[in-house]
Amino acid sequence: MKIAPLMRAYRDFPNVEPLLVHTGQHYDERMSDLFFRQLEIPEPDLNLGVGSGSHAVQTAEIMMRFEQVVLERKPDWVVVVGDVNSTIACGLVAAKLDVRLAHVEAGLRSFDRSMPEEINRLLTDAISDLLFVSEPSGLENLKREGIPDEKVHFVGNVMIDTLKANLAKAEQSPVLEDMGLEPGAYNVVTLHRPSNVDDAGTFGRIADALEVMQDDLPTVFPMHPRTVRNLSRLELADRLGAMKRLHIVEPLGYLSFLKLMSKAAVVATDSGGMQEETTVLGVWCLTVREHTERPITLTHGTNTLVGTDAERIVSAYRRCRSASPTGRPVPEKWDGKAAERIVACLVDTAG
Repeated sequence: MKIAPLMRAYRDFPNVEPLLVHTGQHYDERMSDLFFRQLEIPEPDLNLGVGSGSHAVQTAEIMMRFEQVVLERKPDWVVVVGDVNSTIACGLVAAKLDVRLAHVEAGLRSFDRSMPEEINRLLTDAISDLLFVSEPSGLENLKREGIPDEKVHFVGNVMIDTLKANLAKAEQSPVLEDMGLEPGAYNVVTLHRPSNVDDAGTFGRIADALEVMQDDLPTVFPMHPRTVRNLSRLELADRLGAMKRLHIVEPLGYLSFLKLMSKAAVVATDSGGMQEETTVLGVWCLTVREHTERPITLTHGTNTLVGTDAERIVSAYRRCRSASPTGRPVPEKWDGKAAERIVACLVDTAG
């Protein structure tokens, strides 16, 4: 979702040759290949095929395989996005081989170092030559960390580029009809972070809140493979299965999920990207975490931090159900043109 608008923006610069490398970190069919097809991303030039593993194993495998790519292809820039293991692994390879590194979605901070993503963000920003920032908090964070101003560019949000480019197409999805849902009369839930789905106590408290939500409205739960694996291990499968209006489904393609999310009454999630997307869509979002690296979704958006306490989640849910989320300003530069600004900046500094 962050790569698609960049690949489109490169089309305006025929003298630039983008080489698309898929590390294979996200290897599920519905969570990778399907997204490539639906977002019309070109077939990757290279797929490293790394697959799953511990943080150390996965990061090391990506580094070893990506190093050969950089040595053979000798790129002018390595561009990495987001905060996953692929981001820091490819970033480290570029830095050690003295290839210029650009980080898209730089400067975001949750200030929670127990999150692997926070470590990836901090380290990638520290070694990057260009840092592309999606919201003003990123500018403040990078200045405080001593990153020189000339390296930092406030460009907007590539996730929103993708959303705006695909919203009309997503409207054509029959997902609501297929699920028997009415616009504004259902909830959507996604959970995948280890802190939420690996611990029986935490997941159990969230399940308490889900029970209330699904009593109120049908609740669709596209379930991440990690969460699916944990249901039986944590002895929660029967409990969730007994919730008559909680509909557990497989992960959806981008267009179907965008349609589902855009018409929901309330979204409950631990995803960073969905906090941003619901802000633009004007849909209430309950973030099942204690911290967010995207504070603009709290001040300008529809997002509320609810943690993992059932009473807190339910209280926020009821507040959302009694109020309209409309009339909030869209964050600055979330206009669908972030990728154009990024690619233009890369071309300007290519010499």
